[in-house]
Amino acid sequence: MNTATLDAASLLFLLGATGAYAMSFVSFALDLARRSADATTADASARASRVLASSSAAGATAQRRAGVATLERGGDDGTTGRARSPISLRVGLALAVLGFALHLVATILRGIAAARVPWANMYEFSMTGTLVIMGVFLGVLLVRDLKFLGTFVTGLVIILLGIATVGFRVDVVPLPPALQSYWLVIHVFVAILATAFFALGFALSVVQLLQHRREVAVADGLDPRGGGLSFLRSLPGSEQLENLAYRLNIIGFILWTFTLMAGAIWAERAWGRYWGWDTKEVWTFIIWVIYAGYIHARATRGWRGSRSAWLAIIGFSAVLFNFGVVNVFFKGLHAYSGL
Repeated sequence: MNTATLDAASLLFLLGATGAYAMSFVSFALDLARRSADATTADASARASRVLASSSAAGATAQRRAGVATLERGGDDGTTGRARSPISLRVGLALAVLGFALHLVATILRGIAAARVPWANMYEFSMTGTLVIMGVFLGVLLVRDLKFLGTFVTGLVIILLGIATVGFRVDVVPLPPALQSYWLVIHVFVAILATAFFALGFALSVVQLLQHRREVAVADGLDPRGGGLSFLRSLPGSEQLENLAYRLNIIGFILWTFTLMAGAIWAERAWGRYWGWDTKEVWTFIIWVIYAGYIHARATRGWRGSRSAWLAIIGFSAVLFNFGVVNVFFKGLHAYSGL
């Protein structure tokens, strides 16, 4: 097949992946709605059990039965005991895996069509970047139960893929001379991998803020179900979410540090200098400083809780700004958006 045919097939697979991700998003959202409903039912059962317990000895038996039922459904830490995962969660995960497979095929076909790695412009970077975000998410699920992030991760991927296919799509073109280097493979891929870990850390930080708000409402005696966020009761506490986000952001920071170093080495090979205060270089360094400040403040200054989460959110916002704004509206030696 020729280049145009392969590129067209790549686009079809990418659209199919986006559709699978969209259905996965709906399934994960239904699971969050189920968690909210279960939390409301558990509250009603607990109140009824307390009334029975206060009125007769038979209430004690009912309360014990309610406790057994609660254990079978799962506790507030998101575990489910011996019970199988709800169907909405299983369907959401299956669709996410299907979308990832279609996404992988689309990316490979684009690379074959271009006869190079498929991340030389913003369209290809978006395609590969969202693939790696989903791959890292599915990989993390093998060691930690973070399926409750499915709605946030698939939603982010759908938005980025939608922007890429509508606003960034370009035909396959030859590489500019400065990109014809093995450093394209090393530097850009590590940057994509770092972005994927930052994205998961960002999602966890958002959930952490919501969970912290609910915990404060509980401590103050307010209604924890306000705003339709009862599903948070089935998720890990804000402190555990913060610790998970911190670990993922540390991995992302290490990879981003290598990205910065590899970029400087590549710049010396391509342009004869390690650093030139190009806009892209400056923003890459700004992102590094934000995450370095986040790690330092949390480790040495005791910046825990909401302040830590907001720093992580600001860091990932800088990553998105670097990609979506700097690449398009700022001129410089790194103007390889392809637009």
